[in-house]
Amino acid sequence: MSDSLKRVAQDVISCERCPRLRAYCQRVAETKRRAYRDWDYWGRPVPGFGDPRARVLAIGLAPGAHGANRTGRMFTGDASGDFLYRALYETGFASQPESRSREDGLRLTDLYITAAVRCAPPDNKPSPEEFRRCRPYLERELDLLTNVRVVVALGRIAFDTYLRILCQRGKIASRAAFDFAHGREHVISPGDPILICSYHPSQQNTSTGKLTREMLRAVFERAAQRRLVAI
Repeated sequence: MSDSLKRVAQDVISCERCPRLRAYCQRVAETKRRAYRDWDYWGRPVPGFGDPRARVLAIGLAPGAHGANRTGRMFTGDASGDFLYRALYETGFASQPESRSREDGLRLTDLYITAAVRCAPPDNKPSPEEFRRCRPYLERELDLLTNVRVVVALGRIAFDTYLRILCQRGKIASRAAFDFAHGREHVISPGDPILICSYHPSQQNTSTGKLTREMLRAVFERAAQRRLVAI
């Protein structure tokens, strides 16, 4: 059977490759947070989300314990998601500036969101082995999203994960030649998407001013411009 984004999503949702992560997600879903006592938590791995014809791909770290692990949609239901979707709305990629649940009507245009790891990890720290087990899902998405012209790495971990895939595929000789800095742009080679770096919209970054709304909006304004460049 040929692969598809729908099939990848089904495989992600049913994944049991990482016992530690699965146990943590289920425990969070059972204990919940007081503010979400009435919610039926998703508690499963979270698939990618967005436009299958997207020319821009955004890669994050992992679902938030009380965000995507609760709602079942990437960057949905927490402060990081609010920060990200406002920038996407302001740059024409999202139909609304907030993301509250899978049923809130949000639509993405020309953009697809995914992550390096699909389960919420304790302390936001997946193990190296958990990254390796989850990476094939991202690889399959990269193969299926054939229109992508720009990859936006939301944070250094997403940046490193994407570069590891390029290295594994022989697209680059080494990750050492690529430095991470907010707003930095890398041209990989003719035929490959442009890579743009961004700080992750975590509360740690946004509450301290390391990442401002203007800084994140500028990244997606550039992505909107660069997606028009032919590969």
